[in-house]
Amino acid sequence: MADLEQRFADAQARVKPVTGLGNDTMLELYALYKQATAGDASGSRPGMLDLRGRAKFDAWARHKGTT
Repeated sequence: MADLEQRFADAQARVKPVTGLGNDTMLELYALYKQATAGDASGSRPGMLDLRGRAKFDAWARHKGTT
């Protein structure tokens, strides 16, 4: 398991400095990161005026059940 955790940490380090990615790509990377680190989306969906929070929550929620 330690090898998998190290590979995940290495992948995070490689992605962090990347620039010029589109919003859709960044949102998908965020959603996959949240799913990997926190599991299925939890809590309340942000309100309709919180467009950014809502988009992030929805992207994360689309990965429900992914392990």
